[in-house]
Amino acid sequence: MTNDPIPASISTDPADGTVRYDAERLIPNKVKAEIVLNGQSYTLRITRTGKLILTK
Repeated sequence: MTNDPIPASISTDPADGTVRYDAERLIPNKVKAEIVLNGQSYTLRITRTGKLILTK
């Protein structure tokens, strides 16, 4: 995992504060990205059919 800056959000819902990201900006190689939460690593993948899968 690199220390690249987090991609900028594309919008924020003012009603509830939900931040929206473009998955292709989160996963620039269009294959997979690693997300870390509390020291646990998760893999976010874009499938060949354009769906997202998050696995631990």
